[in-house]
Amino acid sequence: MIGRRVVAQAQNALKVQARNSSSGLNFALSPEQEELRTTVRKFVQEEVIPVAGHYDKTMEYPWEVVKKLHTMGLLNTEIPAAYGGLELDMVSNCIIAEELGYGCTGIATAAVANGLAEAPLIIAANDDVKKRFLGRMADAPIMAAYAVTEPIAGSDVAGIKTKCEKKGDEYVINGSKMWITNGGVADWFFVLARSDPDPKVSAGKAFTAFAVDANTPGIHVGKKEINMGQRCSDTRGITFEDVRVPAANMVGAHGEGFKVAMKTFDKTRPLVAAQATGLLARCLDVATKYSLERKAFGTEIANHQAVQFILADMAMNLEMCKLMTYKSALEVELGRPGSYFASVAKCFSSDMVNQAATNCVQVFGGAGFNTEYPAEKLMRDAKIFQIYEGTSQVQRMVIARQLLARVKQNGCY
Repeated sequence: MIGRRVVAQAQNALKVQARNSSSGLNFALSPEQEELRTTVRKFVQEEVIPVAGHYDKTMEYPWEVVKKLHTMGLLNTEIPAAYGGLELDMVSNCIIAEELGYGCTGIATAAVANGLAEAPLIIAANDDVKKRFLGRMADAPIMAAYAVTEPIAGSDVAGIKTKCEKKGDEYVINGSKMWITNGGVADWFFVLARSDPDPKVSAGKAFTAFAVDANTPGIHVGKKEINMGQRCSDTRGITFEDVRVPAANMVGAHGEGFKVAMKTFDKTRPLVAAQATGLLARCLDVATKYSLERKAFGTEIANHQAVQFILADMAMNLEMCKLMTYKSALEVELGRPGSYFASVAKCFSSDMVNQAATNCVQVFGGAGFNTEYPAEKLMRDAKIFQIYEGTSQVQRMVIARQLLARVKQNGCY
């Protein structure tokens, strides 16, 4: 109950802070957001870090942690108040994602993936769909999945082959999805399918999106994939075979599914950046503590300039990741077009956390290559950040496209 109170207090903290600020730039969190961070950090220290190794080794889904997150009010925090949620601002959501990422990004991904499925409904679904699908998420610790990626269409969302055909008051969906987070535990899926078979039709008019109950006949869930890292996160292939979905379950208008999916990433990539930032902070802490304990050449390795430079680089990049992540969150909260800053934050934090994880292993030396020490798990967990929700290469494409458009329009950045 304490957690729910703190989360509720933080709900409008950012907006209040913005109204009351008259001094220009302000990098401080509100008192309510600081209290939220303290609450989540305590939860992570007590409930996540002690069990992270167990879930990594067994690859079990972290149900017990998920249930505790729901009890604390730290799950599904972006759901609007009208549908039973806390409607937390984006900065506060990033605080939660960052702290969970510090503890274990496998557990964090399992939890934050709910937000990825919920975001398109919040953005574009009608009131009935929101009540039926978002309402249940607020009531119980259940999971949802964003079923867009396919075996031959990862970051190329416009290349998906899953199709839907309207028949009366229903749509019939056929196709396969792959690498779907929460795929095996989801109560429902957000599904994107091609509704116009004409390849010449633009992506903005060719796809339709749906909320689909997981127990709908014709949905086949594949085996749990054994991944390099974040192993307790449930990743699977999902096959749709003549799956009949009521037209009333459409998310947004017919033909506008691609636009909905893209707007979703604007709101969720800051959360991915926050998780990566949390993992980077963990790498820095773990490496720094070890450097103060391990001795070589007659002194703690922290006294050697080579190690100090590694730690300094990690510290600098952590500060920049924080600034970019919370800048992107603020842009979303202020209602501005967020894809540019979301991609900047997601790309930079993904690249820097991989650099930090590699250097963390380097500080540990031979011990860093061993499973009895924490560094190797952090390195395995880090890699996926450069891949999911759009690869680092795709983020650079988004950034460059908007940069060029801005210069063409204004003559400068």
